[in-house]
Amino acid sequence: MTSPVETRTLAFTEIGPAERGTRSDEVVVSVSPAFADFFSKTITGLSHADVIRQLLAGIEEQEVEARCIRVSHSSDLAVVAHTGAKLSGSGIGIGLLSRGTTMIHQRDLPRLSSLELFPQCPLMTLETYRQVGSNAARYAKGESPEPVPTMNDQMARPRWQAKAALLHLKETEQIRKQARPLEVSPEFSAVAAS
Repeated sequence: MTSPVETRTLAFTEIGPAERGTRSDEVVVSVSPAFADFFSKTITGLSHADVIRQLLAGIEEQEVEARCIRVSHSSDLAVVAHTGAKLSGSGIGIGLLSRGTTMIHQRDLPRLSSLELFPQCPLMTLETYRQVGSNAARYAKGESPEPVPTMNDQMARPRWQAKAALLHLKETEQIRKQARPLEVSPEFSAVAAS
């Protein structure tokens, strides 16, 4: 008989309206409307719990504070990431969509610009997310890290395009147009799966 496999689950507890941080040593991780709510996994099946754990671990390894917010008024990655950057005490934020697409943003950059963009979410690994957290923390400390290495697969887009479009449509259905960003606290639990 095989032993049960343990999987992590994630829920966000709402703390209240997200305010601009006062700590110069923080990174804000902004999640999209359906992240760890309507959806629990990325496009390739990575659990949202594991993704958040790796992002937070990368930030903490650099001895920088992390704060999480939920952006419910948009499913656009640039809006999600830039909202987090504007609310971060350091001016650095990470935006994260449910399907796994990620961006490191800076408060004083135009919304459609960013420090680093990871558009091919099917190629993201847990190690990549950890490196994203680490780089964001290094930007928050005023450093200029080398960009996180990313893989490139010309066939990823055609192979995943239909699923990505469906996930984006479902995420967009979760938008609450007038909602203000909420500060949230990640709550992790382990569940035995047979």
